[in-house]
Amino acid sequence: MKAMLWVVAAGGLLVSAAGYAQSGADVVKAKGCLNCHEVDKKKVGPAFKDIAAKYKGKKEAEGDLMAKLKDGKGHMKIAASDADIKAALKYVLSRK
Repeated sequence: MKAMLWVVAAGGLLVSAAGYAQSGADVVKAKGCLNCHEVDKKKVGPAFKDIAAKYKGKKEAEGDLMAKLKDGKGHMKIAASDADIKAALKYVLSRK
């Protein structure tokens, strides 16, 4: 069984030190995705809703996009944890 470390921070906030990731919307903002993308219209890159439509129903969508973002193939390389990238991808792929 995997052990998890819990840290109690000031003010009584309980935070898991193993596997903490920001929300997808927060990652998109923090990593500068909105400099090139918008939710509902094309900017420099495609709109998030268009990306979601392109990958709708494809099981390999998250893995394919993760590779693009981590390796910089077809998209600029993103410096973020796997958990943060997954959160951002879930956010983008859920746009309508």
